[in-house]
Amino acid sequence: MLPNLLSDYLERVEQAIQQCSNVYVERYEEEFLTSNRVNLRIRLRFSQTYLLEVNEAIVLADNQLEFLDYRYHFQDENNYLIFRYDSTPHFPDLPNFPHHKHLPNDTIASNKPELTEVLKEVIELLG
Repeated sequence: MLPNLLSDYLERVEQAIQQCSNVYVERYEEEFLTSNRVNLRIRLRFSQTYLLEVNEAIVLADNQLEFLDYRYHFQDENNYLIFRYDSTPHFPDLPNFPHHKHLPNDTIASNKPELTEVLKEVIELLG
């Protein structure tokens, strides 16, 4: 049985996706490794062309959610990057290392966004 904090988070993610218009869920996978650890993998297709891929490795530690790793990758119908937030430690000189955001022609410092914020960003871009 999952702790409430973890199950509540997964429920918020599902609700946020359900509230998105013009989205098709290609993949929604919750991989429970332990009662306190889950990997979340999601593929969302917006307007039948734009793709948002979500990968999160989440653990419950000290009664709070800790994201061990994450990636939110958004691309257009031609598979060109629009943005990607991730925690891959390959830009050590950026503030907030290892958190950063890839743009088509740049990589910038960024905090880890909530998945709900990423969904809002996608919706606004497609506006």
